[in-house]
Amino acid sequence: MHNFKPHYPHSTPPKPGELMAVAEGVYWLRMPLPFQLDHINLWLLEEDDGWTIVDTGLASEETTDLWLQICTLIDTDKPVKRVIGTHMHPDHIGLAAWLCRRTGAELWMSRADYQQCRVLYEEGNSEAPAEAVQFYQAAGFSESELDHYRARFGGFSKMIRGMPRSYRRIKEGDHFSINNRQWQVITGEGHSPEHACLLCPELNIFISGDQLLPTISSNVSVWPTEPHANPLQDWLNSCRRLQPLLPKDVLTLPSHGLPFIGGAQRLQQLVQTHEDDLQKIYQRCAEPLRVVDLFPLIFKSTITHQTQIFAAGESYAHLHCLMARGLVCVDADSAGVNWYRRA
Repeated sequence: MHNFKPHYPHSTPPKPGELMAVAEGVYWLRMPLPFQLDHINLWLLEEDDGWTIVDTGLASEETTDLWLQICTLIDTDKPVKRVIGTHMHPDHIGLAAWLCRRTGAELWMSRADYQQCRVLYEEGNSEAPAEAVQFYQAAGFSESELDHYRARFGGFSKMIRGMPRSYRRIKEGDHFSINNRQWQVITGEGHSPEHACLLCPELNIFISGDQLLPTISSNVSVWPTEPHANPLQDWLNSCRRLQPLLPKDVLTLPSHGLPFIGGAQRLQQLVQTHEDDLQKIYQRCAEPLRVVDLFPLIFKSTITHQTQIFAAGESYAHLHCLMARGLVCVDADSAGVNWYRRA
């Protein structure tokens, strides 16, 4: 299963500002991101009397201009009826408020992700809390790395152009109809609190957001707001629960990468990769180690100031998963740094 390779029916993505049909009434568009992961896929669902937007892109001038260009491509006689946010991250929800204001559409989103997004957006002008600094100090961050974290705190809110003050909740098992075709809401945990995916059996389409990606693994992190969480086990459980729900030949529309076939096999591959990493970490815990000591073990790329927060979050997630399984324990030294070892 480690050697599984997805099949890509659409090998060339649309250019920025263009729409590409991937099924009847389902269009693919792509927006740029100013990160190492340089793009996000968004989706337009067309019906006789309107449009549904799935995810919005980052709140940037470039993305805003592309949306204005796209709005000239779709039929102005048919309004945007809803904007669906798969989850709370800025590249997915950054322009939700702007699009809802501009089009009069309603935001549809899971409750947990909507509320978490509101909290993070509204604390954007505050200083890094002492609890958060202590969380990364316990991971083994140096003082200069802690200063960098303090300076960057609140960056989440800078990537979002507001949040709608009201929304329509979507949850596991919900169904809604577009052109007499049923779309089912399937939620997952771990990457975000209540990530919403959309399955349309009639079209054999699965909009997976970040819950299922073809070539990379979703970031699964512990954050200072919930420092004892076990999101990796939540994510593994979600992957295992999702596997039997996907038809073998379903076309998965991911937020990053290319649309692909082979979703169930890819889920198994992702689960196995994380289980292998957990085993490697357990072996290394024969000697006490810190969170930062895991970086070269589970990440192929060099960790920088820009990526160390995510690296620490994922490393915490693996260690917490092993602790919950009774395999690893932790002790803090006199400087407040955590050291993990086999139980």
